[in-house]
Order: sequence, then structure tokens, then C-alpha cells
Amino acid sequence: MTVTEGAPRRAIRHHPAGTWPEERTGGRVTLTRAERHRRRVRLRDDAGAAFLLDLPTAVAMHDGDGLELTDGPFIRVVARAEPVLDITCADARHAARMAWHLGNRHLPVEVLADGLTLRIADDHVIADMARGLGGTVSRHDAPFAPEGGAYPSGHGHDHA
Repeated sequence: MTVTEGAPRRAIRHHPAGTWPEERTGGRVTLTRAERHRRRVRLRDDAGAAFLLDLPTAVAMHDGDGLELTDGPFIRVVARAEPVLDITCADARHAARMAWHLGNRHLPVEVLADGLTLRIADDHVIADMARGLGGTVSRHDAPFAPEGGAYPSGHGHDHA
């Protein structure tokens, strides 16, 4: 299937990072966490060219994933830096306790590589709670890729 003259490009398949031919990259699109969980929406790549994301089901896209266009090339997904809080805990028990409190509030959480730092979307009320529980809180802009959830669809309680 080819795109007709003047019609927007269509991205019809999602490929996780490392599973698509990166040498066929025909652009990139930089999106926030909320923007990366979609099924069908009109977007513009980072060069300003329009395309239609037209997937069969909603997908939680991650940094480095590829979107296959109907005319052959792929668009690389890039995670946009956004306001986040990194909550650093003293040890594994403290991190588990902090994670329980964040999960009890149905917040999307990313566990960073050190295993002692939890990343959440910036929220001053939760920052105060985390400090009250003994966490060290740092506020900055960074890509946010929270855990996908326990269910196959990846759908949780966050409807941002």
C-alpha cells in the first residue's frame, strides 16, 4: 500500500526497540509518557512532517521503539524529558515501603537501575509525602518510563 500524493503518512505497526531495522529510519518523533500510549492520533515527527499513528490496539511505546510506515521506512520513538521526581531511598526495605505508598495512590512508578530510586511524575504533594517517609527527593526533567502494570494490556488506573 502506498501513500497517495498529499495524504499523510500512516504508521501501522509498532516494533519494540531492537526488533526493527534502524538503518531504515525515516525520522523520529519525541513524545511524553502520556503521548506514547496511543492507538490512533495525528502526529508530527521532529522535522514537522505529519503522519497518522494508526495501530490495531493501543500500545505503550518506549524510547527506541520503531513505528513502521506503510511506504517502508520507520519512525523512531524518542522519550521526551518531562518534569519528574526522583525519590532515593536508604536501602531495599525503605524502597519497598516507599513503592507501596506510591502504589497505594495508583501512581505510575519507574524503578531506576540502582534499585533504590523511584521516579514519578512531578507532584508537590507526593514530594512532601516522600520526604515525610524519609526519602530524598530531587525534581528535574527526564524521560519517564514507568512500569507497565501487572495485566497484559498494560492498563492501570492512571488515565492521564
